[in-house]
Amino acid sequence: MSDLSPDKPSHNEDDYFAREEIEAKRKLALQQSQEMAAQQRESLKQLHYMKCPKCGMDLQTLKQGNVELDSCFNCHGVWLDAGELEQLVKQHGHEGSQRVMGSILNLFKRTPPSP
Repeated sequence: MSDLSPDKPSHNEDDYFAREEIEAKRKLALQQSQEMAAQQRESLKQLHYMKCPKCGMDLQTLKQGNVELDSCFNCHGVWLDAGELEQLVKQHGHEGSQRVMGSILNLFKRTPPSP
């Protein structure tokens, strides 16, 4: 007489459904993890967007030609996005990077208070 009866599924069938359930739960956990990571990235972006990485104060956007510099008036830091330094050098032609850096530094020169 066989162990298999019409009322009881085979052991292989139990294993198959157990593996399917485990795989479904694994996929759900992976999806939840990815969604949580995306939410954390968005939360960090909102927390740090346009904040100075050095001192934490708000960054101000200053236009230099057609390039926007992110500048901190507290610690005098200047941040450039990818490709912006090359754009600044191109804008100032053959005079090169010394003129670019001079122009950037001029943005932060302190002007005496008006009388």
